[in-house]
Amino acid sequence: MSQDKPFKRARSDWTEVILVCRKCSKKLDGGFGENGDEKLAKVLRKAVKAHGGGKGRKARVGVIEVGCFDICPKNAVVAVRASNPGDWVLAPRGASTPAVTARLGLDVPLTDVGPPILRVVEPS
Repeated sequence: MSQDKPFKRARSDWTEVILVCRKCSKKLDGGFGENGDEKLAKVLRKAVKAHGGGKGRKARVGVIEVGCFDICPKNAVVAVRASNPGDWVLAPRGASTPAVTARLGLDVPLTDVGPPILRVVEPS
């Protein structure tokens, strides 16, 4: 019998994960950002980085493109906050970045010790 190799761990600073449908993004061929030519996932990653959230595994919020959610809205992209899986956001083409981040429950704190970062805000 072969001996199983031990599992390894990878460190991450993520405190939240946003799942974005890859199929919806591909169908829209962009639709977000200043010029409307960027994918939603890329726009969300830029928003996290712009507010001191880091990049990649060092980001405070991870944005992952995943397979189809089987909703397939017209002219929109499905995004889900992993900590709130019952609330799926259908972000319409051309929606502003602040509107999408607010709807996903991500917001920039007004006062914070240290550099500002995106933090999770529970919807009211």
